[in-house]
Amino acid sequence: MKEFFRKKMVALKRKPQTIAFVVLIVSFLIYSLNLRNISDTTAQINTTGMGLTGFATMLFSMLSILTFLNSFPHRKNVNVPMLVLFFLMQGIIIFCDQYYLSKINWRIANEIAAGNDIVAWLAKNAYVYKAYKMLNTHTIFVGVTVGLVALLPVYSKLLKKINTSIEVEGNEDMGEIEIAGEN
Repeated sequence: MKEFFRKKMVALKRKPQTIAFVVLIVSFLIYSLNLRNISDTTAQINTTGMGLTGFATMLFSMLSILTFLNSFPHRKNVNVPMLVLFFLMQGIIIFCDQYYLSKINWRIANEIAAGNDIVAWLAKNAYVYKAYKMLNTHTIFVGVTVGLVALLPVYSKLLKKINTSIEVEGNEDMGEIEIAGEN
């Protein structure tokens, strides 16, 4: 078990961007596995731009995975234009999530202003509340991903300071080893 964790730490030292990539994949899964709630909410509320922002979020989530992978090619320097494109797409995703959340808030405010029982309305339309919670979670994960990518130079240096060498017994007396054939 100890060797397993040592090997994983060595892999992280070589490719520290793996941490940010895992969080990026988790944020993509959070959104894509809850598309039904987004679609139902879009159909229920049906205001300007909701369908487009849902589509843009899904599209840029998939494209940001590709730009992330192209930003950090194997054994090469960082591809800066792809990294800038990655940050741009993440910004668009955050904007789309916040726009969609504002439309949900607008509808809830209209239901309250109309004198409707908001608890009964949300109970009948539970997917709206699920979409609201999911979009908040998704926005947080996208923000964490952006933070991890931005701080990659900092924590990659910290990871390199971790000692992952193996202690091999018998190496301390290297001076006493006799090589056969020497006189």
